[in-house]
Amino acid sequence: MERFLQVVVDGVADGSIYGALALALVLIFRSTGIVNFAQGEMAMFATFIAWGLYDGGRPLWVALLAAFAAAFLGGMAIERLLIRPVEGAGPLTLVIVTLGLFILVNAAAGWIWGFTNRGFPSAFPSGVVRLGGVALSIESLAIIAVLLAVVGLLGLLFQRTKVGLAMRAAAQNPDSSRLVGIDVGRMLMLGWGLAALLGALAGALVAPRLFLDVNLMGGVLVYAFAGAALGGFDSPLGAVVGSWIIGVTENLAGTYVSAVGADLKVLVPLAVIFVVLLARPSGLFGSPEVTHG
Repeated sequence: MERFLQVVVDGVADGSIYGALALALVLIFRSTGIVNFAQGEMAMFATFIAWGLYDGGRPLWVALLAAFAAAFLGGMAIERLLIRPVEGAGPLTLVIVTLGLFILVNAAAGWIWGFTNRGFPSAFPSGVVRLGGVALSIESLAIIAVLLAVVGLLGLLFQRTKVGLAMRAAAQNPDSSRLVGIDVGRMLMLGWGLAALLGALAGALVAPRLFLDVNLMGGVLVYAFAGAALGGFDSPLGAVVGSWIIGVTENLAGTYVSAVGADLKVLVPLAVIFVVLLARPSGLFGSPEVTHG
């Protein structure tokens, strides 16, 4: 039982990392209807910025804050320069643009920082906390707490602030929002900036668990897509819950199903995506309307 609980907590921690990136995917989808395939690469690029500043002698917290700021501004710039010119184009055009952005960011990161693996420091202390005989990693508990805090802050933003309410209105009905004086373009820029910031947070959380390289977020993006698909692409809460389910399921499968093991855990989110698309395309928490148009 102790081992089971530990695997579950670690799975929730992994799911929290996927959830941060899934939230970024959901934010962009809700505001523009676009599935951003370059979200993981944008997160990787921001993480490299943090590493470069830290390697240059800056304190870790300064490096992370600077990377988050750069991600936020970069996300807004991408929306303004690359996405807005093709706004209203067909889905295929938007897919091609985000895939092109994927290749561009990946190549740029390799050109600037190279393709070797690097270690990345954790923002949280090492060690474990023992609860009822179960050794729980402080890092895992901190990652879960960070995601819960992010969800709470997003809830306050979208429910209690004028900017958040304007962003929701611009996403749901752009034409009516313009009639009441909302700058829809600016709200979409803010949405992309917030999504890039959340992606950078996911990169900073996952990099200490892996090696930092240009392909850092490739696998994480698959899990984030699975979490968003399971929870619903128009539901931030669903993206988090879905990512937790993915994290726990893949950890349990890797630990207790010998045929899966550590090498085939990626099959779990792929199987989840397949089943969800067949049984409930809108996801567990998604609105049925998201499956149309």
